[in-house]
Amino acid sequence: MTERRDIPVFKNNPVMVLVLSLLTCGLYHIYWNIKVAEVLNAVAGRQVIAPMVGALSGCCLPINIYFFYLCGQGLADLGRAIGKEEELRGKGTLLLVLGVFFPMVAAMIMQGHINELYPDA
Repeated sequence: MTERRDIPVFKNNPVMVLVLSLLTCGLYHIYWNIKVAEVLNAVAGRQVIAPMVGALSGCCLPINIYFFYLCGQGLADLGRAIGKEEELRGKGTLLLVLGVFFPMVAAMIMQGHINELYPDA
């Protein structure tokens, strides 16, 4: 696992992820996907999600579903980093299902857990 200082800071209010995604007609969601890919890759110390998958997932539903599947795979590493490995281990399926029907809700859940990486930021 990498040092916390090596993890890019990407702390946002989960509700703002929803609001900005709606106001920008999904453009912010594409940016958010790319940044989440960077954070999850840094937390895992390996490439979990290719940034290109993050960029394309905002434009194509099957790729978006795949993106949230990969986010679910990265939850174990994220959970290990924030001390909630057991709690986050079972949320991969939830992210996948929400990514199919309510991707903005899945994004809000992911952002909430990512925010836990930065308690004082």
